[in-house]
Formats: sequence, structure tokens, C-alpha cells
Amino acid sequence: MITDLINEKLICLNLKATSKDEVFAEMAQLLHAQGRISDKAQFLTDIYAREEIGNTGFEDGVALPHAKSKAVVEPAVAIGVSQSGIDYGAEDGQPSKLFFMIASPDGGSDHHIEVLAELSSKLIEGGFIENFLKAETEQQALELLLAKSEAPANQLEANKGFLIGVTGCPTGVAHTYLAAEALEKGAAELGYQIKVETNGSIGVKNSPSADEIARADAIIVASDKQVDMNRFAGKKLIETGVKAPISDAKAVINQALEAPEFVADAKAAKSEDNSSKRSDLYRYLMNGVSHMIPFVVTGGLLIALALAVGGQPSEAGMAIPEGSMWQKVLDVGVVAFTLMIPVLSGYIAYAIADRPGLAPGLIGGWIANNGSFYGAEAGTGFIGAIVAGLLVGYFVKWVVTRNYHKFIQPLVPIMIAPITGSLFISALFIFVIGAPIASLMDSLNAMLISMSTGSVILLGIVLGGMAGFDMGGPFNKVAFLFSVGMIASGQTQFMGAMACAIPVAPLGMGLATVLGRKFNLFEESELEAGKAAGAMGLVGISEGAIPFAAQDPMSVIPANVVGSMVAAVMAFSFGITNSVAHGGPVVALLGAMNKPLLALVCMAAGTVVTALVCISLKKMRAAKVEMAVA
Repeated sequence: MITDLINEKLICLNLKATSKDEVFAEMAQLLHAQGRISDKAQFLTDIYAREEIGNTGFEDGVALPHAKSKAVVEPAVAIGVSQSGIDYGAEDGQPSKLFFMIASPDGGSDHHIEVLAELSSKLIEGGFIENFLKAETEQQALELLLAKSEAPANQLEANKGFLIGVTGCPTGVAHTYLAAEALEKGAAELGYQIKVETNGSIGVKNSPSADEIARADAIIVASDKQVDMNRFAGKKLIETGVKAPISDAKAVINQALEAPEFVADAKAAKSEDNSSKRSDLYRYLMNGVSHMIPFVVTGGLLIALALAVGGQPSEAGMAIPEGSMWQKVLDVGVVAFTLMIPVLSGYIAYAIADRPGLAPGLIGGWIANNGSFYGAEAGTGFIGAIVAGLLVGYFVKWVVTRNYHKFIQPLVPIMIAPITGSLFISALFIFVIGAPIASLMDSLNAMLISMSTGSVILLGIVLGGMAGFDMGGPFNKVAFLFSVGMIASGQTQFMGAMACAIPVAPLGMGLATVLGRKFNLFEESELEAGKAAGAMGLVGISEGAIPFAAQDPMSVIPANVVGSMVAAVMAFSFGITNSVAHGGPVVALLGAMNKPLLALVCMAAGTVVTALVCISLKKMRAAKVEMAVA
């Protein structure tokens, strides 16, 4: 890898820089002069952003500044030597003299991590740093870097036994691989075979199998980040910091060979495993939800403002007079709402597969939310977006982690992965998932028609449940379109029930965030989203509850369904009718409903039920987690 990324012209043995900033500028100029970066200012910005995460100055006068940047045209490593040394902020407090600046394309493979891993073997090689600093020509320096390491003459045959090492540092970069190389070198000198698992920023690599763990004589966990310890139960084990083997690997290995057997807590192991799986999924969902919330709030409040101020009830629903300024405001809100679902899907995929997953994730979300692609009257809503984001995210992650020829590798993140990912998720929805969805919607509509002459209580339960289940998704749309169709036949009681059920989810979530504040059941972002959801609910925009449902579907969706059922059943029981294709308090206040006060009572009752059920479920789930951990 190093041979592909460096040449003599990228080496400077006499840097003029006298400060860290000057080192960065001078070495970035080397990369720019060789055509490896297109925009020096942008690359330096990314270098400094990486430094904010953690200083890249290490022991023995070595510094490893690196960045993934869209300014990188071709991955490269620039090497600089400061004979006098500069204050870089290294961990040992000593001046830094040897600098490796690694430039990796943004969205490409993790060249900087691979190079760091390869450099590690050189940096721990006895005399390498001293000899490199003494190099008189760039050619001599390059030869030192590319020279193959020779096994020490006194190295024992690796027949004493088998060891397992685990290394990891908080940022998952240099120390992870330096420690791994040190353990491998130390084990070889002591006559042991060893397998080292690295917990780096590109994930866990080289994990030992169950059989390898079983035959291991000892385990060395040299990590400053959490790793799965319980798999090593019953084995001699030493747990230490990542720097310990870098300083004296042989001493650490000898301590491990004399260490007592590790005892794992079975209950904690199960809880930790479940928590890890849950946290990954939760992180992916939250990435999508956090990016979606601004679209929900912007679109919802603009639509709410336009309808509340400029809207008038009509047979087709809440309408804004032609030519009104409020129509433009409504149009902008609709744009934000249109982008909401693709953004949710896109950023779920992004969280899983990084930038290569973003484009196919957005495309998949758009197709999932647009039923015309697969012959349905409505798309799959936020549930389909979550499915699309997860599927395409894992698919793209699989694509980018395949081994490709070095000439093809640069095309993977910008062409191969996005195109294959887009085709994969599009084909899945259009040819596999779409047909069942369209068939389901037809079946649901037929079911509602067949129930329309039966019990209004049962119909209220079904209609309300569908209204609250997916907040603008296919179930909600089928119930809404059925109710709109019944208006044309003069049966306005169905739309009356829908009008009362529609605002329950967003109003319920708004109320839940207020009531649940003292229980610490909601995050700060949810508390803010609750205010917007309440405003959307007032004008009948059920999508205001989507961020809550996407973040915690097991608590929110049941609460929405139950509350919406209560509102719909009460509306049928009171004989409430609605002659316009819209819902929410705004419709009642504008006179489109025959019994506006009773309609408001129905909406309020459903809202309170939703809030209380949601809070109860969240408290129960929180208590269950505490019991599992205890």
C-alpha cells in the first residue's frame, strides 16, 4: 500500500516550518504540487478538523496528521523531517521531528487507516526512526521506508503456544495498530504465535474464532475502549491500556501468562450483547430522525400556518383561495414534507455505509414513499423509509468492503456502490415489495367498504387504528381516501371520525413531551419536536408524530393507535360529521363539522389517552432495561 502512495517528491528532509501550523501548510504544499490534492485550503480545513478529535502527535518525535477530504484527488502520504523539532503537542511532551501526512479521498476506502497499520511495523522497528532522521537524500529515506523488516537473529521458533491480543484506542487510529504490531513482535521474540484483533475506526478486524480462543494460552486486552470481554471467560487474561505493549510488549505478554483466569458475568454478558445490538440500530435510526426533524418542523409549520390563516373549508378539503400568498407558503411546506421521508431513509443508510450509502438511501426513500412506482395509491411512509434505509445501508456497506483491484477501488464509493445500491433498492421495492403493498391497500379498502354497514364501534376501532398506525403512510391513506370517497355518497360520518382521529398522534406526542418531562423519558430534541408536533396537530397534520414513532416505535405506535381509536369511536357514537376532506381542530373551528364542541372533546380524549399510554410504555421499557442490567 505504501509503495502506491509515496515517492521521492513527497519527501522533504529539511522542513522550514517552526510551528505545527507551518508544518501542515508546508506538507500540504508537497501534496498539492504533486497533484494529489486539488484544494489546499479545503484539505487543511479537514486536517484541522481531525486534530480537533485528538492530537496526532505521538511518542519518539513522530506525528501522523491525516484526513479524509473531498480535496484529495489521489491518496498519498507526504513525509517531512524537522531537524530541530517543533512543539506539536505530542503526548510525551517532546518536540516532534518526523511527520507522516496521510491524504485519503472522502468517501473512499480508509487508505489512512491501512497506511497507519503498515507504518506501525516500521515505527516500532528498532533504529528505524533514528536512521530515517539521519537520511541525507530523499532516495535514501524512501529505501528505508520500503525496506522489508528482517527477523531478529535471536528470534525463537514460535512453538511455545498461542496467544490472542486485542487492541483499541478511542479514535481507533495510530495506537491501535502500533500496539498490535508491538504485540506481534513481542510474541515472536518470546516464541509464541499470536492473533491480534484491532478495534479501529474501520471496525473490528481479525477477530479470533471460538476455537482459537479455546486453544489460547493467554489473552492480552490492551485497549482504551470497550471490547467484548465475556467471550474470554476461563482464560488467563490481562487487561491494560493500549500504550502498555507499545512500551514493553514482552513484559505485558509475560504478565498475561501468569494472570488468573477471567470470570465473566453471564447476565452482564447477555445485557451487554443486547445493548450493543440495540445501540447500533438505535444510532442508525437516530441519524435518520435527527436529519428528518428540520424537514418535519419546517414543512409542518408552514403548512399549518398557510391553512390556519389562509385556508377555507371546501368540499375538497381545506383550500386556499387561488392567487393567495398563502398558497406559495403551502407549496414550500409541501416541498419540505416531500423530502422528509427520503431524508429519513438516506441518513439511516449514511449512518451504516457512510457517504456511498447516502444517494441510494435517498432514492430508496423516495421510491418507498411514492406508490406510483409499484402501482399503489400511497407509498409506504416512514416505515418503508426505515426498511429502505436499513436494507440499502447494509447492502452498500457490503459492496464497499469487497476486495477490488487498485484501479477500480477509487470508483467504488462514487460510482459502483451508489449505482448498485440504487438499483438494488429500486428493484426490491418495484418488483418485490411493491406488489404486496398495492394488494394490501386494495384489500384494506374492500374491508372498510364491507364494514361500512356494520357496527360503528368496530368501524371506529379499525378506522381510528389505521389513522394512527403510520401517520401518512399506506394504512392512514387508505382510511383517509375511504372516508373522502364516502363524502361523495353523502355519508359524512366516516370523515367525521377520521377528522377526530387524524390529529391525535401529533397532539398526543406534544402532550406526552410535556407530561413526561419530569420522568426524563424524552431527549432534548424530542422535547423541541413535541412543540412543533402540537402545532401541526391543531391543523390536522399527522406527520408531526413521525419523528417520535421512528425513534421509539414500540412505545409510540401503540399509543397513537389506541388514542386514535378512542377518538374515532367517540366521534361515531356522538354522530359527528365532516363535509371536507381534512381533519383536526381547525376544521371544527371553521364550521365544517356539525358538532364542533363534541368533536374537540373527541380529539382531546384521544390526545390524553395517547399521551398516557406512551408515557406508561416508555416507563415500563425503561424499568425493564434497568432490571436487566441490575
